[in-house]
Amino acid sequence: MTDYPYLFRPLDLGHVTLSNRVLMGSMHTGLEELGDFDRVAAYYARRAEGGVALMVTGGMAPNREGGVLPGAAGLFTDKDMANHTRVTAAVHDAGGRIAMQILHAGRYAYSPECVAPSAVKSPISPFAPRELDEEGIEKQVADIVEAARRAQLAGYDGVEVMGSEGYFLNQFLVTHTNRRTDRWGGSYENRMRLPVEVVRRVRQAVGPEFIVIYRLSMIDLVPDGSTWDEVVRLGQAIENAGASILNTGIGWHEARIPTIATSVPRAAFTWVTKKLMGEVAIPVITSNRINSPEVAERVLAEGCADMVSMARPFLADPDFVKKAKAGVARTIAPCIACNQACLDHTFEMKIATCLVNPQAAHETELVYEKTEEPRRIAVAGAGPAGLSAAIVAAGRGHAVTLFDRAGEIGGQLNMAKRIPGKEEFHGLVDWFATMLAETGVTLRLNTEADVEALAGFDEVVVATGVAPRDPGIEIAGGQVVSYIDILTGRVTAGRRVAIIGAGGIGFDVAEFLTHEGESPTENLEAWLEEWGVADPGEHRSGLAPEGPRPSPSPREVSLFQRKSERPGKRLGKTTGWIHRASLQMKGVKMVGGVSYDRIDATGLHLTRQDGTREVVPCDTVVLCAGQTSERSLADALEASGITSHVIGGADVAAELDAKRAIDQGARLAASL
Repeated sequence: MTDYPYLFRPLDLGHVTLSNRVLMGSMHTGLEELGDFDRVAAYYARRAEGGVALMVTGGMAPNREGGVLPGAAGLFTDKDMANHTRVTAAVHDAGGRIAMQILHAGRYAYSPECVAPSAVKSPISPFAPRELDEEGIEKQVADIVEAARRAQLAGYDGVEVMGSEGYFLNQFLVTHTNRRTDRWGGSYENRMRLPVEVVRRVRQAVGPEFIVIYRLSMIDLVPDGSTWDEVVRLGQAIENAGASILNTGIGWHEARIPTIATSVPRAAFTWVTKKLMGEVAIPVITSNRINSPEVAERVLAEGCADMVSMARPFLADPDFVKKAKAGVARTIAPCIACNQACLDHTFEMKIATCLVNPQAAHETELVYEKTEEPRRIAVAGAGPAGLSAAIVAAGRGHAVTLFDRAGEIGGQLNMAKRIPGKEEFHGLVDWFATMLAETGVTLRLNTEADVEALAGFDEVVVATGVAPRDPGIEIAGGQVVSYIDILTGRVTAGRRVAIIGAGGIGFDVAEFLTHEGESPTENLEAWLEEWGVADPGEHRSGLAPEGPRPSPSPREVSLFQRKSERPGKRLGKTTGWIHRASLQMKGVKMVGGVSYDRIDATGLHLTRQDGTREVVPCDTVVLCAGQTSERSLADALEASGITSHVIGGADVAAELDAKRAIDQGARLAASL
C-alpha cells in the first residue's frame, strides 16, 4: 500500500486514464533551440521513466511573432515535425505521456515583431507591440490551432494552451492590456472571446481523443487584473469549449509579488485553485511551490485540486514519482526553488539545468557510469562541492572517505539555511546526509584531513571551501564581526548595523538581521500579508488595497558597497528583485560607490563618491566583503608530492556559489 493514496489514484479523462495525479509542468530548457534532439528526447524520456503521469513541454511558439525570443522553437517545418516525433517516440517507449505547450508570448515576446490586443508596452520587454486588427487576430487563432494539429501528428498525447502568466491570451482578458472597443475588447464577454475561440477550434481540429489542457490565470497579481467571478466564468466557458483539464497559472511575469522563489511558502497558492473546485466538472490542476510527495498528498487530500503540477522538482530528480511510490521519498533530491540554474539560465540564454542535479538537461554528456576499477578516494571538505563529489563517486562504485573538521556536513549551506526565506536548504543538507548513507560513503567528521591522513588514497579531492576576505579597513574600536559570526549565532548584532559588502552574502545577512520570530516563508498568512496578496474573491486580481504590510525590522540596517552600481545588481536575474524589494520594505538603506576610511566606537567612517565624508552611527559592523579560497591543504599536498583535485570554493572563491560547486564536484567524480 502506498504512503500517498491520493497522489497515486488514477485519473480518468474519458478517452485515457492517467496512472497518478502528477503532472510535470512546463519548463523552458533551451534544448529545442539547440537543435540537438537526441538531448531533448533523452531529457523527456528520462522523466517518463521516473513515472510521472503526464509531462508538458516547454512553450512552443505557434508562429514567429508569438515566440518568446527570436528563433523560438515550434512545429514550423518538416524537420521540426521529424524532430518532435523522435521526442514523443522516446517518451512513449519509456512508458510516458507528453503534451506540447503552445505558448504565444504576445507583448512579452522579446522581438520588434511582437503583437498584442493593444499597443501597450510591457515593463519586461523593450519592444512596443503592434496592435492586431481583425485579420491579424484570425491569423493568431489559425496558427495556434495549426500548432495543435501538428503536435497531434507528431505523436503528442495532448497540448497545453498557455492562457496565463500574462502571455497573449491572458492579455486579451484584462483592461490592463486590452484597450480595444471592438468585439475583442470592452465587456468581459468580448475580452474572453479569444481564449474561448482558440480552445473551441483546437478541440475541433484534434478531435475528442486528445488531451487539451488550458492554463488559466487564477490570480493575476497585477493592477486591473481579472476578478474572481471573471476567472470562474472563463473556466466554465473553456470547459464548454472542449478543454480536458484546467491548469493553474499564478501571477503575471510583470507582477511585483514572488510566486515560485524559495522564499515563497510551499503550496502558497493552492487555496486559490481550491476556490475553483466544484465550479467546473473537468479536472483542475494546482501548481507553484509543491516540491515533495508529502506536500502534494496534503494538497490533494484537502481537496485543493484533482492533480498537482510540479515542474522544477523534475529537474532536481526525474525519479520523484517512482521513489515516492517505492516508499523511499527520503532519497528524492529536493528542489530548493533557488532559480539559479533553471530560470536564471533561461534568462541568460543558457541551457536550463538544476543546482541540485547537474545531470538535468545534460543526460547525454554527464553520465554516471559504474566503474570497472574501484579506487580509494578521499574527499576533504563536506560542503556542497565535496558532498557532490563523494556521493557521485561512491554511487559509481568507488570507496570514498569524506573528511570534515566540523561536527556536521553542509559547510556554508548551514549558514544559508538560517536565512529567512531559505529554509529549503535544511532539506538539501538532510538529503545529502541520506545519500552519503545510501551510497556507502565513510564519513569522518570532527577530523582534520592532513597530508598524513590522505597519503594512502588513490585519489584526493580537496573541497576545503573559502574563508572571509579581509577588506583591509582600519579598525579602531566598535563591534566588528564577520558574516560567519552572525549567521552561526556566535555573535548577536546590535540595534544599528552597517553591512560592508552588498553581494549575495550581504543581502542574506540583511535578511537575517531584519527578521525576528517565525519566518514568513513558514507562515503563509504572514507571507501573504507581507507581500499584499488578498483573496481574489474579495479584491480584483488578488491585490490587497492597502498593499504590502511587512512586519517591522527589529534593527536599523544599512548595506554598503564599493562598486558604484546599484546594490544587488549582480544577484540572480529572477530573484534579485525579490531580495531588493524585501529589504526595501524593511527600511534597509542600500548605498553604493563608497570607500571605507575606518571603523571606531562612533561608527563606520566612509567617503561617498562625490568626496563627502560621513560617519554612519552603528552598534555592529558586519564584514561581507567576499571570500578567499582555502587552499592550505592543497598546497601542503603538492609540497609532499601528492596530486589532488581542487574543487568548489577552494578552487574559485566567488560568493557562496553552490551551483558551480555541486556541478564541479559531480563532473570530477564522473571522470574518476
